[in-house]
Amino acid sequence: MRNLPFILFGVSLTAHSGTLDSCAGLPLARAKTAAHFCVGIVATGFKAPRAVLPLSDGDLIVADMGSWEANKGRLWRLHRQNDRYTGVLIADKLDRPNSLALGPDGMVYFTLAGRVARFDPRLAKPAIVDVIGGAATIPALPSRGRHILSGLTFNNENDLFVSVGSASDHCETEDGAQPKPGICMEGDGPQALATIRKYAMRWPGGTVTSSQTWASGLRNSMAMAVDPSSGKLWQADNACDSIQLAMPGLANDNELPHDELNLIEPGKHYGWPYCYDANLASPEYPGQRCSAYRAPKRLFPAHAAPLGMLFYRGGGFPARYKNSLVVTYHGYRQHGHRIVALLPDRAGNPLGRSVDLVTGARLKGSVGVAAPVGIAQAPNGDLYFADDHARAIFTLHYIPPAQ
Repeated sequence: MRNLPFILFGVSLTAHSGTLDSCAGLPLARAKTAAHFCVGIVATGFKAPRAVLPLSDGDLIVADMGSWEANKGRLWRLHRQNDRYTGVLIADKLDRPNSLALGPDGMVYFTLAGRVARFDPRLAKPAIVDVIGGAATIPALPSRGRHILSGLTFNNENDLFVSVGSASDHCETEDGAQPKPGICMEGDGPQALATIRKYAMRWPGGTVTSSQTWASGLRNSMAMAVDPSSGKLWQADNACDSIQLAMPGLANDNELPHDELNLIEPGKHYGWPYCYDANLASPEYPGQRCSAYRAPKRLFPAHAAPLGMLFYRGGGFPARYKNSLVVTYHGYRQHGHRIVALLPDRAGNPLGRSVDLVTGARLKGSVGVAAPVGIAQAPNGDLYFADDHARAIFTLHYIPPAQ
């Protein structure tokens, strides 16, 4: 492994009631935040960082996809020294690493194209071991076409959920030809795409004992989170693009279709590609009976592109954010480049008010939030997130107002 210092840049920003020049002891990033929050620059100089995972010792694991080309990805370990981090390369030449999760065995689990692997962060020179696909006995994930990246998360029973994206936008063929009405073959069969898979695990060995398609009709499910209180699995779905091509009179698709927040139930179908929004028939599938599918619990803004989320359980933020669902909007249009907190309703579900925690403002000559992806909570309650357009890792920190 090699030790590499990451280049850090400091910027100043007038925020809240005064002028800040640092955030949690780190250089300040360019971003608009909710009152008394700030965004600090952890490290820059990556190619396409997609996920960050804080460890109990204060170090950070970073998955850098590298590019959309195969075998350009890297895994890093970042160690803080005063106001900067030093990077240690764990592995390189990886095939598009994307998501990270800490397993109940203390191992770091991560996704690659068609695979899930793990390593032991307690070792100085950890080996990468395949869990699903690759050299493992468990078959590879289906991975082709438009959405080859996967998300992963563990539930309260320590079983593993892994998402499988669709190969297409709305089940069109590779040459753009429309499918027959009511038939989308890529969502059927044992190698079905647009699904969430559940892998039952045996511990402490971390071996897969069985697998099944847990839910289907989900175009792109990289953002998943299990509510620790209820055990419910929530998913944020990225809706179709270019709906105006099949919807006469719609000037563009800036406001349609909405992205979705779904409560995932086993064996249910969530409508892709036949339905959009609150179970409306997609224009490519007119006459579709959408009542047969599960409707979303909440609609996100169109093309917000939610790619990461977690239930906030820390003590570092004000009490109003406790148990809220924090979601990264990766989208490049007006509704993206931000992080929101969905406050819990009276039943404890993330269906209350949406609050903007961070709004990106990447400006020339400065380092700022542009397109947040993976997000994770540190033991002290701060949040860390990856940004593949800023090519940086950031932290979101709360500064209590002076009494």
